[in-house]
Amino acid sequence: MGKYFGTDGFRGEANVDLTAMHAFRIGLFIGWYYGANPKQNRPADYRARIVVGKDTRRSSYMFEDALCAGITASGADAYLLHVTSTPSVAYVARTEGFDCAVMISASHNPFHDNGIKVINGSGEKIGDDFIEEIENYLDGDWEIPLATGANIGSVIDHAAGRNRYVGYLISLATSSYKGYKVGLDCSNGSTWQIAKSVFDALGATTYVINNSPDGLNVNQDCGSTHIEGLQKFVVENKLDVGFAFDGDADRCLAVDENGKLVNGDEIMYVCAKFMKEKGTLGDSKVVTTIMSNFGLYKALDELGIGYEKTAVGDRYVYENMAENGHLIGGEQSGHIIFKKYATTGDGILTAIKVMECVTEKKTSLSKLVEGVTMYPQVLKNVVVTDKDETLADEIVKKSVEDAGAFLGESGRVLLRKSGTEPVLRVMAEAAKQENAEKAVDDMIAAIKKAGKLVKIK
Repeated sequence: MGKYFGTDGFRGEANVDLTAMHAFRIGLFIGWYYGANPKQNRPADYRARIVVGKDTRRSSYMFEDALCAGITASGADAYLLHVTSTPSVAYVARTEGFDCAVMISASHNPFHDNGIKVINGSGEKIGDDFIEEIENYLDGDWEIPLATGANIGSVIDHAAGRNRYVGYLISLATSSYKGYKVGLDCSNGSTWQIAKSVFDALGATTYVINNSPDGLNVNQDCGSTHIEGLQKFVVENKLDVGFAFDGDADRCLAVDENGKLVNGDEIMYVCAKFMKEKGTLGDSKVVTTIMSNFGLYKALDELGIGYEKTAVGDRYVYENMAENGHLIGGEQSGHIIFKKYATTGDGILTAIKVMECVTEKKTSLSKLVEGVTMYPQVLKNVVVTDKDETLADEIVKKSVEDAGAFLGESGRVLLRKSGTEPVLRVMAEAAKQENAEKAVDDMIAAIKKAGKLVKIK
């Protein structure tokens, strides 16, 4: 990860960590990079085409304007999808021949944060080499020449691209949802104009909550990070299933007919099992991160389905899938990637694939999840004096070994550093909640004994 760009773009509090000037300079750089940059071997009169989407945050409009000012000042053209989802931006970039794409969103963060995600022409998140170049420009004292006269770029309405994405999603459904009552929590975010139209077109009786964005309420007590609202809504309205998205709709969590949460690990289990039964999984493994639940691995072992583990971040999940040809992967948080259909996590696509399992198996989501049991998980965030020094401390390392030995084959422990904060994530999973709590508390006690503990968040 770079100074500004993490695993999911440049993110921070609007006009504090991430400013309109940052957005302008990022737009200027990518417009130049894909257009006038001599390294691209473009014709002298080549005009780069960059597609731009945003979520519903108040600051997204400011950043869109600043970004487009930079893009057009470089001589490139900016195509606006307006309020839309991250996966739709990636889809349009890869299917309509754009040089790259930008999504303005801070995903599941509160409204006062925002972010800029750059996606290449193949619909994939940009790599480390590109991040290094753009960060060198942001911190450097060199300037990109500004276009003049007729060479100044244009801003072009491209809402039609978003509509084509909606049509694509509808085309992926394998059966009608007629007779199913489906609840959708749009998180007052990117899906507020998309999700209901997809499910209505597929025949569902669709119930929607949190689809009235005002610029300040995205992710506020709603969506995939506050699933309890949808759980209550599903039970009260006697719905068959519910789906909750995050601010930019690259995540999806589900709720079964009893109001029980079905998380990303359980969704991967349900879909991978269904793919194996249909004969479409082949030799593909399920690609997870190191934060996936121990119970998922036990359930996949019982099915004879292999799995891979990557660093935390859907970018790393996708890189593993692309390199090894795997078809399904994701995170417990609800980033699920179906590589045959998308290059990113896609919340609405995930909901469609879960509905495929429900409709074709002619059963309930609760029945589909019965084969996997999530182990109790305890996770605490610990602020430390120095992340690397703490991880290298012998007392701390010994505590991790001891906690792992204590849990044995019935659980696991994990101590890892945050990529954006001075924090260590202390996690344990076990068949019994009290054993997971003991393992975490023992590791934190060792951090304190080593003199590295600042506070527990």
